Amino acid sequence: MGRVEKTVFISYRRPSFPWALAIFQNLTQHGYDVFLDYNGIPSGDFEHAILGNIRARAHFLTLLTPSALDRCDEPGDWLRREIETALESQRNIVPVLLEGFDFGTPRIASQLTGRLEMLKHYNALSVPPEYFSESMTRLRNRYLNVPLDTVLHPASWWALQAAREQKAAAESAPVVKQEELAAQQWFERGFEASDPDKKLHFYTQSIRLKPDFADALINRGFARYEQGDLEGAAEDSSDAIRLMPNCPDAFLIRANVRREKGDPDGATEDYNEAIRLEPGYAPAYYDRGRMRHRMGDLEGALGDFSAAIRLQPGHAAAYHNRGRVCHDKGDLEGALRDYNEAIRLQPDYAPAVQTRGLARRDDFALALNHRGDARFAQGDLEGALNDYDEAIRLAPAYGLALYNRSNARRAKGDLKGAEEDYRKALTLGYNAKR
Repeated sequence: MGRVEKTVFISYRRPSFPWALAIFQNLTQHGYDVFLDYNGIPSGDFEHAILGNIRARAHFLTLLTPSALDRCDEPGDWLRREIETALESQRNIVPVLLEGFDFGTPRIASQLTGRLEMLKHYNALSVPPEYFSESMTRLRNRYLNVPLDTVLHPASWWALQAAREQKAAAESAPVVKQEELAAQQWFERGFEASDPDKKLHFYTQSIRLKPDFADALINRGFARYEQGDLEGAAEDSSDAIRLMPNCPDAFLIRANVRREKGDPDGATEDYNEAIRLEPGYAPAYYDRGRMRHRMGDLEGALGDFSAAIRLQPGHAAAYHNRGRVCHDKGDLEGALRDYNEAIRLQPDYAPAVQTRGLARRDDFALALNHRGDARFAQGDLEGALNDYDEAIRLAPAYGLALYNRSNARRAKGDLKGAEEDYRKALTLGYNAKR
């Protein structure tokens, strides 16, 4: 039997930090040498400090909550890279399941692409909050009490230095309180909730227990933004920025609030800061592109939407909006190509992490309507009518699509159908000069 090593790497998402620290404290008390990224490793040192420590340690714990894997389909996501490195290095991987995490949940299953699909085949440890101590005993005696047969790679100077610094910082942290773990539970409930009022309630409960919970402030800020509470969203995002000034999500929410409040300069400043903090942040390019399009900066908008597509090739809404820009520039062929791609991608587009700025399902109807406009402009009346029909089927109260179908029907000589659509559009509040 090989030697049982007592070296551990803890991989976690930022909102799960109280859990990560509590596990660090328990294992350290029992003689384990544990790496925990306590202060945050700069992106430039990620390769040496983080990945080096994974390869140099026998055991790899990845803390999984319902929200943990949500961005793992993005190129370069650091949690994905950590898990993939542990898989490649054949570490003793232990998925630690928290807050009702379930590999069978469709949203979670959709993130387990490529090598990450292997994660669900590992022997996982469920940790209920009320049985934390018992779970840690099981972790030590059963899950970590195994030999590692593969080679442990010697840690580089960078990795050793990072381990010393992070360990010293984590060891000086106070013992994790039950309120912090409860706050994280409320956060995950908010993440999973579909009802907007419940979502706000759950995040508010999380913040009540942990007033400096920046991630809960970010998500509540977006929930408030979605409900039209711009003042509340501005307050939450600004508080999150104060607590965590290097978080691009917080700047993106505040940028969108400033855009809606008619402050393009402030919005541009925040979009730029979000992109500076995370150069590969596709949603910031996408939302800045929307603002630039609205302001008439077609070239700037075209560049931003193209950047979003380059960074996130499956971003249906970015194709849709780039198509609109192409249409406004008179490039109908380019507009049709982008509308076609948006519509091809859209049926697979599930609701996604709100702070990541992905499209709503309603955008499918919007893309159909705009493709109908491009076809109408090219003289393809049948194609345009087909698109307007489908957009209206998906969104019966879509006044603009009804108005556009009215014009297409009139162009075909169907005056009765045109009049009927126009009256329905007026009834729904759409008003345009004929």
